[in-house]
Amino acid sequence: MRFMNDWDIARAYERYTDHPVLGPATRTLANLRDWTDANSDGWAYWPKPIRAAAKLQALITGDGTYAALHDLSRATPAAYRQALTPIKAFRTRQGADFEIVEV
Repeated sequence: MRFMNDWDIARAYERYTDHPVLGPATRTLANLRDWTDANSDGWAYWPKPIRAAAKLQALITGDGTYAALHDLSRATPAAYRQALTPIKAFRTRQGADFEIVEV
């Protein structure tokens, strides 16, 4: 499982802010990270939200290579909706109130 730390999330947010799918994906991930930081020991220390966001992180980073930064064909609305499923379940189970940005 790939882990995006605070710096990775901030860089992805800057890089993809205008992308129609990855923009909302990175905003949602940043919202989840911010909620986690405010309600626990922090994003890096609570594995439940990180596991819930695993598919979303994979959608954003691709396979982690330089080529994946430029091949954004993986970022479809359907893939984003699928990546949101475990995050929505986490939000419901935890009673969390962070925003999920829809496409």
